Amino acid sequence: MHYIDGFVVPVPTEQKEAYRALCVQAAEVFKDYGALRVVECWGQDVPAAPVTDFRRAVLARADETVVFSWIVWPSKAVRDEGRARALKDPRLQPGQELPFDARRMLQGGFQVLADV
Repeated sequence: MHYIDGFVVPVPTEQKEAYRALCVQAAEVFKDYGALRVVECWGQDVPAAPVTDFRRAVLARADETVVFSWIVWPSKAVRDEGRARALKDPRLQPGQELPFDARRMLQGGFQVLADV
């Protein structure tokens, strides 16, 4: 069954287009190394909750929008190899300032439990 890399990150709202451009470039790289799909979602209905929520989880400020993203891989093995290779790819190397604070990004790998 597929394997998923998931991400939640706060992005300055004014940086939406710069973030989108970076995502398109990164998606090409991940797909070159085996990813099946890359999805980036710009928050529109991200409510506050009594205990925790997406905004609190990433310490989003009032001028930031929460982005929820995932990469679909055929398997964990393909993900492990593909991700390692992608992160060494020159197209993903630092050289430009990121349009978000990567220190506040949540990320993790997930085994698919149900896909209905």
